[in-house]
Amino acid sequence: MEIKYTKRFRDQYRKADKQIKSAFAQTLDLFQADPQNPFLRNHVLRGTLAGFRSINVNEDWRAVFKEAKSDARTVGTFHLLGTHEELYG
Repeated sequence: MEIKYTKRFRDQYRKADKQIKSAFAQTLDLFQADPQNPFLRNHVLRGTLAGFRSINVNEDWRAVFKEAKSDARTVGTFHLLGTHEELYG
């Protein structure tokens, strides 16, 4: 899977502390190896984030992305990074 990042995601990542950056790097490795790994809790979102998916970065932090498939290629674009409360209210 090809991975891309929006400007907003990059800004949120840049502001995150070192532990979150490290946790996201590990999560991303796991996601690229197996997007459906149970640890990730990869799931569809509803409401204002309908059409997006979310994966766990740690107990409280989430990464929100959209997946697009065309022919034999899949692109995951990460849009948001934050705590559960920050993202979902």
